[in-house]
Order: sequence, then structure tokens, then C-alpha cells
Amino acid sequence: MRTAEFDFVLPERLIAQHPPEKRGASRLLHVRGDLLKDIKFNELIEIVQGHDVLVLNDTRVLKARLFGEKSSGGKVEVMVERVLDAHEVLAQIRVSKPPKAGSQLLLAGVLSVTVLGREGEFYRLRFDDKEEVMALLERYGQLPLPPYITHAADAGDEERYQTVFARQPGAVAAPTAGLHFDEAMLAALRERGAQIAYVTLHVGAGTFQPVRAEHIHEHVMHSERYTIPQATADAIRDAKKRGGRVIAVGTTSLRALESRAVQGELKAGEGETNIFITPGYRFNIVDVLLTNFHLPKSTLLMLVCAFGGMNEMLAAYQHAVEHGYRFFSYGDAMLIERHQT
Repeated sequence: MRTAEFDFVLPERLIAQHPPEKRGASRLLHVRGDLLKDIKFNELIEIVQGHDVLVLNDTRVLKARLFGEKSSGGKVEVMVERVLDAHEVLAQIRVSKPPKAGSQLLLAGVLSVTVLGREGEFYRLRFDDKEEVMALLERYGQLPLPPYITHAADAGDEERYQTVFARQPGAVAAPTAGLHFDEAMLAALRERGAQIAYVTLHVGAGTFQPVRAEHIHEHVMHSERYTIPQATADAIRDAKKRGGRVIAVGTTSLRALESRAVQGELKAGEGETNIFITPGYRFNIVDVLLTNFHLPKSTLLMLVCAFGGMNEMLAAYQHAVEHGYRFFSYGDAMLIERHQT
């Protein structure tokens, strides 16, 4: 398939720059094949059934963006992609001239950082401070809002660009479908009888990258870390035995679950995934997907087309544009029933 098949026209005015006033105040487009229904997000409570299990990604976004200068005085911006250990990270570096191995950076005016070398499109960096890098990022870093959000991160973003259930630090982008939930809605879903289960997938910056290859099979996905607890595997197995559905909250939850499917059954464990889900993929675990609206020509749009049907999803996106839905991280959501082939 060609990447151009996953393109659509999105007016800039529909790109949400700020979250709604309250969590859960968004709109929800319910998609069942070619049937589209415009509802409010809190009506999800009435759609979820007692035997269903909702799977949420509990990753926490790092303050991964740091500004500083090279020893030569040139300005530099560092975006941490992954924390490797107590002192080393992989990072993207935006600078006029690429730094050499062994060179020094001074970040946030106080952090001495050594460039250890290049690893693909990333740099391996060592933070020379005795304190662990996670604590240093929290103190000196800035929240890495997506590139299509035009304002600098403020205190409001620090609260709203994290889910209320974020527990495991390691992501550089939020699992945005989860941003809609507040504690009251999670409690209402539990009261309805639904189970709430968690996975961890640390979202990388590659989630914002468009597919530049002409044919989608030529695209190479970034690898991301994930963990599936045994309790989550048990909850999904029990739900399926009772005739319940597995509702993945976000494409990140779906990718983590599908990455651990062995002969159609979910296995607990952890690892790295670069799974690239495109039309024709056979889903093993997930029955329903709750997700935000994604970028044109993106791997996430390809994933939802695989899940909900190519023609059906492109028609749903056209409907969303025509009806003024808000797009991307702070935007509205879709609830997609899996396409039956």
C-alpha cells in the first residue's frame, strides 16, 4: 500500500492547542463499521458492559526537553528519548553542527553532559552529576509537548498532559486516549462491573513522525519498551471467558497487547516492540479501541485503518473534519468496534 492512501485534509483550526476545561468534556465518535454516532465522552460509561475489561497505559511522561549550549558556545536542544540507566540516556539533539563523541554540553545552566557517541538517529549521553538522571530531568527538564502544539508547556500542561493513572516514568509523549479519564469516570466504570487493567508502554518521539516512505512496508518503526503484568493477562483471559470485550484505551495499549499475543492468547512479560500494524493485520486480543484522532500519513492512522476498516476509518475521519471534531493529543476521541472480515 502507498503512504498517500492514508492522507487527508485537516484544517489547522481543528488541531487542539489546549485540553478541554475538564477531563472527559470531549466529544466521542462511536464507529461501528459504516455506522457513525456523535456522542459525549462520558456516554462511554453506558457503552461499556459489565464483563468488559478496559486496558490503560500507565506510563508517565518525563520532562524530557532540555536547553543549553555546547562547550564551543553554540545553542543546543536535547530531547531525551529513553533513560538507559542511572546516568545515561538516548536523545535527539537539535544543534547547528553535530557534536562529536567526547564533547561536552552544559544543559539548563548547571548540568554537565558528555556525548558518548551516535546510535542511529540518537546520541548516547552521560549526565556527569552524581544524582540520577530521572531526578535531574524532573528538576531541570521541560515537558515535551507535541510539535503541533504551538505554546510552551506551562503548569496547566504539566497536569493535563499526564493521565490521572500515570505511574511508571519513561515516556516522552502521553498516551493521549487516557487523558480523557478522571477518577470519577474510572470509579463509575468499575461500579458498572467492568475491570480496569494496566499495561506500560513508554511512548517514544517516533509516534509523531509521518511515514516518509512511498510504500508503507518500507517504513521502519522505532522500538519502545513495554510491560504486561500477570494481573492484566489474567483479567483479559477472565473477561473473554465470560464473553466480555477487551477495550484498549489508546493505540499504545493495543500495540503492547498485540505484541505479547502468542497463538491468540496474551502472555505476561516485558520487552521491546516495533510492531507495525497496517491493513491486513489479524488482531488477536483487542475487540474495541478508544483513541484520539491521528496525523495524516502516520503509523497510528494506519493502525486504526487496520482495526476499523480502511474505507470506514477514512470516512469517519472525513465525518470528523466536517463536524468540527478536535484533533490530536488534546482533541476528541473515537470508539472503534473492530472491523469484521
